[in-house]
Amino acid sequence: MKKIICFSALFVTLFASSQTVSGYWYGTANVKLNSSANNYLVELILRQNKTQVKGIINYYFKNVFRSLQVNGTYNSMTRQLILFNIPLTYHGSMTNLEVDCIMDFVGSLRVAKAGSSLTGSFKGKPEYRYTCVDVDFKLAMNADVSKEDSILKALRSFKESKQLWTPSATDTLAPVVVIQRKVENYVIDREFKERENVIAKEIDTDADSLKVDFYDNGEIDGDSISVFFNNQLLAFNRILSTRAVHFDLALDSTKEINTIAMFADNLGSIPPNTALMQVTDGKNRWELRLSSTLEKNAVLQIRRKKK
Repeated sequence: MKKIICFSALFVTLFASSQTVSGYWYGTANVKLNSSANNYLVELILRQNKTQVKGIINYYFKNVFRSLQVNGTYNSMTRQLILFNIPLTYHGSMTNLEVDCIMDFVGSLRVAKAGSSLTGSFKGKPEYRYTCVDVDFKLAMNADVSKEDSILKALRSFKESKQLWTPSATDTLAPVVVIQRKVENYVIDREFKERENVIAKEIDTDADSLKVDFYDNGEIDGDSISVFFNNQLLAFNRILSTRAVHFDLALDSTKEINTIAMFADNLGSIPPNTALMQVTDGKNRWELRLSSTLEKNAVLQIRRKKK
């Protein structure tokens, strides 16, 4: 009887461990349309702690690569995994104009001798279900690399090396340059209007244009921002790092005050979302340390002095 009990306990332990979603998952996702151009290549690196799941999703779509932190839940009884609020590039996006669909990853774990798999769909939010159609996926576990230490190393290395710095003017020689043009992202536009605008600083200038650079302020922890100029979206989901996100902005001469707003797409791994913003007008240089949350946007006001 003692042997039977021990064997049963061992079986339960092995069965439970086989049901975890921790590991590296690889595969494809596809919109239900007759076009191979709608294929996504997907990689998931997940770590499960009881019912909570954290990890990283990497995906390719056309010429776009995205790497994002994800959070969700796993139900061992139903074997259902849900990862929440993933910005997935809209399948109909043009090459030079990306639009995100905020979607939930809903998958079912299947365990077999041949290997484990996750099947399901990226599902759009109810208010966008007609635009953001389901994107079906099938992912397989790579058992060879799905080790605990490997997973932990991957999650840690998602953050770049710790660095607290104040960049000099020469650090903008190789920035990520964003062209000044309005872009469309209906989800971010709506959320931007719902949040409170908090004025972080006001500056005066007699220049017609400004050079603006955003960096992560302090430890590089995955902060992602969207930038609005005079309430129009110029860029979204830009990861902050030691490399500048750079704008050359022509000020609107018909306005007494122009505004630049920083919208937090996430809070990184260390809330709140913080950025170092550098502004130059050719004669003057300002440095602002901005902080935004999921409730408040940080705003710089630019007052144009009469020449």
